[in-house]
Amino acid sequence: MNEDKIKKIIMEYESRPNKDLIEAMDHLQNDFEETKKLIIKLTRHLDGTETVYNKLLREYKKRNKK
Repeated sequence: MNEDKIKKIIMEYESRPNKDLIEAMDHLQNDFEETKKLIIKLTRHLDGTETVYNKLLREYKKRNKK
């Protein structure tokens, strides 16, 4: 779907036919779902990175208690 067309539909939604509104809503719903999946994936990655970092930090501190 052409992003410019979607933007135009959104800007002129009151005068656009139902077909255009449905097309824009489908595009927005797909975009929402894809964005949600990416956020979940990135959140899991960030959590994993934090877990590994904390393990390494604990080991480092344990070794340097002198």
